[in-house]
Amino acid sequence: MNGLKDTKPKQPHYLCRKDRKPLFFAGIFAEREDGSLGCAIITEPARGSATDVHERMPLILDDASLEHWLAPDLTDRETIRSMVHHLDADLIEHWPVSTLVNKPVEGQGEELINPA
Repeated sequence: MNGLKDTKPKQPHYLCRKDRKPLFFAGIFAEREDGSLGCAIITEPARGSATDVHERMPLILDDASLEHWLAPDLTDRETIRSMVHHLDADLIEHWPVSTLVNKPVEGQGEELINPA
């Protein structure tokens, strides 16, 4: 196991596509009985270089899966599993960034994604 996961305080990382295109996280939402909405990002076991940081990562959809994931009539789990795929781990990179990202009052600006 790499020492990145065990650092104290925890070291934040910037995760992105190598080509800098947007990341599309798979998420779900549902209306609660009180009318409010609940939502969650789906995770999977970490893949590629993300395993250096954590055991799990968001399910990042590949471009071809977006239309299927967002189709309102697609609800069968097995059909979804056959049509929706995660982004190839080789297209993802990350680097450590300043711990200021954890402090919204102090941590603002594009410089926060610069390598620490």
